[in-house]
Amino acid sequence: MSDNSNIHVVVGLSGGVDSSVAAYVLKQQGYKVSALFMQNWHETIGVLEGDCPQNDDLIFAQLVARKLDIPFDVVDLSVDYKKRVVDYMFAEYEKGRTPNPDVLCNREIKFDIFIDAAEKLGADFVATGHYARKETIVKDGNEIYRLLAGVDPNKDQSYFLCQLSQKQLSKAMFPIGDMLKPDLRKLAAKVELATADKKDSQGICFVGKVDLPVFLQQKLKQKKGNIIEIDKDFYKTIAPKDDLESLAKAQKYIALDGFVVGEHNGAHYYTIGQRKGLNVGGKTEPLFIISTDIKHNLIYTGQGQSHPGLYRKALFIANEETHWIRPDLEMKMDEERSYQLRIRYRQPLQKGKLIRKEKGYYMLFDESQRGITAGQFASWYDGDELIGSGVISE
Repeated sequence: MSDNSNIHVVVGLSGGVDSSVAAYVLKQQGYKVSALFMQNWHETIGVLEGDCPQNDDLIFAQLVARKLDIPFDVVDLSVDYKKRVVDYMFAEYEKGRTPNPDVLCNREIKFDIFIDAAEKLGADFVATGHYARKETIVKDGNEIYRLLAGVDPNKDQSYFLCQLSQKQLSKAMFPIGDMLKPDLRKLAAKVELATADKKDSQGICFVGKVDLPVFLQQKLKQKKGNIIEIDKDFYKTIAPKDDLESLAKAQKYIALDGFVVGEHNGAHYYTIGQRKGLNVGGKTEPLFIISTDIKHNLIYTGQGQSHPGLYRKALFIANEETHWIRPDLEMKMDEERSYQLRIRYRQPLQKGKLIRKEKGYYMLFDESQRGITAGQFASWYDGDELIGSGVISE
């Protein structure tokens, strides 16, 4: 067994059970372990009562560190978090796109400025409680880091790490990636960690569960507009052509394509596939958002989960918004490869192709996908390895 005692690992101790067990596992493996708690958000506007847990999280983190007898520090990264994550989030919603703050938080905070803070404490590596795995291989004499899905299919969080670079992965450790959540809970209880029965956090990374329109109203003001329903039969008359570029374009509508069924408070508060918050009754089936028009402040909806406007066969990612975790596998012009594809967290991997063209990459799915949304991250896998990702353009 190798001696890890001279390797210093700083654990991002969040006050949750996953990072707590990560710290415990590392200590059992003989590493020199210390804990660092991030304070990234202090505002309460739009945060649902009882769902801004940062103060409780700090107490839980301190209890775990004391139990494990490891050094504990706190670092305030709120200025960078607001600039790199929250301001970006507001800007994306203002443009009618739907960002994923958790992906950005990992790329910009947990595996960037947090690593800097940890290195000031003498860290060789930074560990988190993500359900993901890292593997090191040697190719052409160079070390390459593979990002692999977590073993627990119900908790795999590799998608949230889809924007990490080789440099970031070189410093990262994921001690619980090969564990199942029920087993992790049992272990936490067995060693009497304070977080053993603590519920998993939900909502925006470090902010908590929010009333999104209220949260966004800090920057994006209310603006009354019409909700327009598009009939299924009408959609059939404007269905996209069968070429790749047409299949990847989001369908655009005008007000005359449908009929007004209600009123909303601002198109920028809503996203494709959304059902809640429309407050339109009297329909045979529930209404779902199939498109938003920020310029004219209009929301387009369709009845039922099967409305064709909810589905697309392809999407496009511009070159400048494409990221390869494995740069050595980057595709050549006009090359196409079969990959397993994912457009949101917890979505089962979908079969399809990644196709490179001059302006960027197309994802072409074997089966049409529901709720493809501009601003979200689409990722591609080879087996259980996450190869790359990019921001959906429209």
